[in-house]
Amino acid sequence: MPDAGDQLTTYEYGPMTNEKSHVFDNPRNVKRVLHILYAACAVTLLLDFVIHRHVMHRWEHLWGFYAVYGFVACVLLVLIAKEMRKVLMRSEDYYTAEEGRGLSGDD
Repeated sequence: MPDAGDQLTTYEYGPMTNEKSHVFDNPRNVKRVLHILYAACAVTLLLDFVIHRHVMHRWEHLWGFYAVYGFVACVLLVLIAKEMRKVLMRSEDYYTAEEGRGLSGDD
């Protein structure tokens, strides 16, 4: 049993820890959420065989089209956001640098 002064990791739970434990601090809960997500993706892909879709374009008839389309769209969003960050990001001392110019709100 560790002493009260020992630093405990976030994986150790119980009355000896000083930190509040959250749901996703436990790796078992993270694995559960991932398994639920994987199962939902599999069910959605399997339903693609059963559910009749009213499509407008020929490529929408392809099996798994919407899954691939959604994945590609998410990847593109992340890549575009990374590039936007280079343009929109401010320096770490942005607000402290402005205090010297009288813009701190102390007026």
